[in-house]
Amino acid sequence: MRPILRVLSTLVAVASFAAAQDGPGLPAGIRFSPTRSADGFDMPVGKPDAEGYYRSRGLIIGRHMGDDWNGNGMGNTDLGAPVYSTAHGLVVYARDARMGWGKTVIVRHVYWEGGRWNYVDSFYTHMHQIFVREGQQVRRGQLVGSIGTNRGMYVAHLHFEIRKNLRIGINQGSYRKDLSNYYRPYEFILGRRTLQGGNRRVSVPLNTFRLQARVVDEMGGARSGSSESTAPSRPGGFKVNRYGEPLR
Repeated sequence: MRPILRVLSTLVAVASFAAAQDGPGLPAGIRFSPTRSADGFDMPVGKPDAEGYYRSRGLIIGRHMGDDWNGNGMGNTDLGAPVYSTAHGLVVYARDARMGWGKTVIVRHVYWEGGRWNYVDSFYTHMHQIFVREGQQVRRGQLVGSIGTNRGMYVAHLHFEIRKNLRIGINQGSYRKDLSNYYRPYEFILGRRTLQGGNRRVSVPLNTFRLQARVVDEMGGARSGSSESTAPSRPGGFKVNRYGEPLR
């Protein structure tokens, strides 16, 4: 019976993901893995309510597709401060993206709303350290990294995004920078502090985005890059992510 339930769960996940995503159908060879559905979302710093932090910049359509969180002490006083997963989910990216991003974590979430399962990626970048690995299951409020400066490129802060489109990854320049692909993170979280359907075993799609050697700046611009200083953290053109850790 268990194999049948797994197949049914995957079929439901495929249908839900296809319904939730705009644009072309599922990428070829897509795989699924179970994770815990979100029972709510919290702020990624000063959990659960961003105590001791303020937003120095919010989402700007076409330019800056997330929130910048800074400690109330301003400057680099928040360097090394903890960054938390906004909700239960599966880590689908955890590495140094270099370029304008630096150390980056992407967590994939599934939550029940509007009579169906919905999927989003939470995106944490410019970090000083990463404390999770790809394929790891994380809980709401679990430590995933620490606030950084991307090797001194910025004043210490967390750049945080909530993405509707699971195909973006670190290649932001290939997708429209508007609300068809992104949520306003602060408002998204405020509207979903507590959710029904949480803590269930639900399949989420994997390998939905590719890694591309492109220079990405914090304002969302992108251009082809070939110099040593802008090379990706791993050689090669495109690489498909590999995930899938058993749910614990």
